[in-house]
Amino acid sequence: MIAVPIIGVSAADVTIRSSQLTVAQEADRELGAADVRLTDGGDGPQPVYQEPHGGSLSVRQAEELAKGAGDSAVESNGESPPVDMTKALPPGARWITDDETYAPVMTKYGLLDVEVRELKADDPIARGITRLDKGRFPRTAGEMSATTAFLKSSGLHIGSQVKVRGLGRSYTIVGAYELPSELDTEQLDALPGAFIEPYKKSPATSKDMWFAPSPSYLVSVEGDFTWDMVKHANTLGVLGDSRVVREHPPARADVPLYQVLPSYGKSQYGGDNGRAEAVAVGVTIVSLSMLEICLLAGPAFAVGARRSRRQLGLVGANGGDRRHVRAIVISSGLVIGVAAAVVGTLLGVALTEVLRGPLEGYVGKRFGGLRLEPLELAAIGGLAVLTGVLAAVVPAVAASRQSVLASLTGRRGVRRASRMLPTAGLFLLCLGVAVVFYATARADNIYTAVLGSGLAEIGLAMMTSVLVGLFGRLGRWLPVAPRLALRDAVRNRGRTAPAVAAVLAAVAGSVAVATYAASKSVEDRQSYQAELPRGAVAVSAYGDAQRDLGQVRAVVAKHYPVTGRVDVSRIYVGPPECATGDGAEKCGSVQPVMPEANKCPSSRQDIGPLTRAQADKLMTDWRCDRPGRPAAIGTEGGVLVGGPGVLHALGIRDGAAEQALARGETVLFDRAYADHGTFKIKLVADSTDVPEDGAEPKGPVKALPAYLSAQSQSYGVTAVVPQRAADAAGMTTTPAGSFFTTASMPTDAQRQALNEDVAKIGTRAQVYLERGYEGNGGVILLALTLFAGLITIGASGITTGLAQADAEPDLRTLAAIGAAGRLRRTLSGFQCAVVAAMGVVLGSIAGVLPAVALRRVEKRHQWNEYRRMLMAGWSDGSNVPHVPVAIPWETLALLVVGVPVGAGLLAALVTRSRPELGRRAEG
Repeated sequence: MIAVPIIGVSAADVTIRSSQLTVAQEADRELGAADVRLTDGGDGPQPVYQEPHGGSLSVRQAEELAKGAGDSAVESNGESPPVDMTKALPPGARWITDDETYAPVMTKYGLLDVEVRELKADDPIARGITRLDKGRFPRTAGEMSATTAFLKSSGLHIGSQVKVRGLGRSYTIVGAYELPSELDTEQLDALPGAFIEPYKKSPATSKDMWFAPSPSYLVSVEGDFTWDMVKHANTLGVLGDSRVVREHPPARADVPLYQVLPSYGKSQYGGDNGRAEAVAVGVTIVSLSMLEICLLAGPAFAVGARRSRRQLGLVGANGGDRRHVRAIVISSGLVIGVAAAVVGTLLGVALTEVLRGPLEGYVGKRFGGLRLEPLELAAIGGLAVLTGVLAAVVPAVAASRQSVLASLTGRRGVRRASRMLPTAGLFLLCLGVAVVFYATARADNIYTAVLGSGLAEIGLAMMTSVLVGLFGRLGRWLPVAPRLALRDAVRNRGRTAPAVAAVLAAVAGSVAVATYAASKSVEDRQSYQAELPRGAVAVSAYGDAQRDLGQVRAVVAKHYPVTGRVDVSRIYVGPPECATGDGAEKCGSVQPVMPEANKCPSSRQDIGPLTRAQADKLMTDWRCDRPGRPAAIGTEGGVLVGGPGVLHALGIRDGAAEQALARGETVLFDRAYADHGTFKIKLVADSTDVPEDGAEPKGPVKALPAYLSAQSQSYGVTAVVPQRAADAAGMTTTPAGSFFTTASMPTDAQRQALNEDVAKIGTRAQVYLERGYEGNGGVILLALTLFAGLITIGASGITTGLAQADAEPDLRTLAAIGAAGRLRRTLSGFQCAVVAAMGVVLGSIAGVLPAVALRRVEKRHQWNEYRRMLMAGWSDGSNVPHVPVAIPWETLALLVVGVPVGAGLLAALVTRSRPELGRRAEG
């Protein structure tokens, strides 16, 4: 009884603690056994500032930001020469290098872009960064090891030969390993110097291939690499990630970056607030679980006391007084509480260990170990003991007040429902709702919202006796069996109300977690910026890659389940060679013109920092809510030249827009560029000729008749210009690529086969497949969801047993008057189903409240941070926060239908067809 919630709470506690890595464990996974990782600051041998936890700025960037130069100050001046990091090493230091790049690798199915790392993984300094699964790490230049994720997706295995396109050599896979914090990473590992340097020098290597400016150094020194040593390395243009600095961060006064920029690093946007939300959700679930223990254990002890009333009556008949009866019942609560605490905690730890593998695979990260917090587990066990004792107090007092004659004869007497408890519950419900509204509308404290939600939950639980009576009025519309079960539940409110309240508490916890998790998932999904509809494909080419468009299009049609294709072009400025990327110094640019009235005021450089009132006004201004969208086929200003087929490929269903394109009008998707029915494009003859005063470059402006589409999701496309409109305006165009629609999502094997054929063409044309948002959630919410669901199922099962135990005399009466066993099972099933249904309906309503409260408080936090960024001039309005509240209707429907049906079927299955024979006194 008490152990089931304890199992869930203790398992959730151990799971969450085990998933949280300590500072030392994080350092082991990122630094191995090294004392520091040194990396190039990226600004050449110039001094840099860095935060203790890694963020950095050059001295020039920090000083310009301090002067209020804006975000442009943090932009790099271009490529900088590499830094000699050995100058930052203390005498006697030992180091190994760690470098990486990406390369196209031949697999069983085709070609796959894979991260290739050069790290001597079996060196003692690198111990902890990787974890060997099978085989061994490479020992010669012709060997590689691979992550298990790469072997799974590539179809290769230990002993296979790895061939890299553009490199005239192959490597033998000699081992499989994993990255403990990135289990899904596809990676190959080679010895330093065995791959990257030969690949750079290969004539077939693409000029666009990314290479790190220099490898990082994993350094082991005598003693510790202190913060003073990190600051010395900063003066040489080197960044240092030190183990001892991680474990013992310096004070802000000792960080030069914070002296130049006092407010740098203080933003709480999604930081401490996120941790507070996780704690608040955990507190909510634990509180509801403890409430469930009390609500279930109380009636359980009452039922047990009634079933033992003959034995308690014999105690009184043999000279025992009320104190002895109370002590017997309370002692049973103490013993059961201790047993439940021990058994529940042990089973919770065991359950965590059993589910550890699936949980790690789900979140893509290994736990740091089975981490037990003795004080937390002791507190959970202590609550079990305390609630066991408290739950036995009321039944003990009731049992002691029964007369010896009533106890021996089994008479229950007449019991009247108390009006004080529902009245107090209504008061707590109203108070809790008021606190929640205050917390979400005025306060910024998450714990205030949680407190209000808890008060409302307790108040609703206290009102269950009245609510059960209201449910009883539905009996007139029900068939005979459920009507009898509902009337039985209403008549026995002393048994029904606590059971309903227990299911309410358990379901409320599950719904609260599910609602919060669903809302976070929707937020992440909305934050994901798709470049195309899911499953769509885009082929883009620029410069000389345009010559290969025909071959690439044919390859896509060969390997993917293509259902349609539409070709698009782009506008260019300059001589004909600009169409293929030649003569770039003679080429101009295409710039959509936005009317001054449609520009966000915060983007103007002449207004300076905003006041709070101005920031509040801009927070609701549509001109400042225009987040940037990536485009699968990138063109200047997001302007594509094409026909109605472009709309179909982008999933846009707008008949008026198709008709506008057919008439030769431009279809515009961003209303900020709408200028009295036209869309204007500036053609800048020389894109390098920018006025020194920061004014707009000069050039002719073409005004095109435009239709403003109501479709807001255009996947980075600002406007679609018909070819004849571009020709009429005297603008020149060149092919930019193609969009493809597919019948189904291409598989990994199809993608790798396509990559292989594209590689054979030897083109720089890009093929992009939109796979959509792929999220898996965090381990904390996953653990709370699983174990809240466990508590819900346990509560329903326990409720079933309680109802059967207390209704046994009624079932015996049915058997005595000749009722069939099927009728007994049916009535028992409906009795439990009715109780579960009432609890689930109330719990589903109540569980939404804390989740909504948490989300609304989070929304206030993010909007306050956004306002602060506007006032400081750090935002142009493109990062407007969106904190949606999503109700998991499928989960609610499953709970409302599944739990009552499951409880009813369970009760019907475990009910005996024939009753057990009992003493006359028992029944």
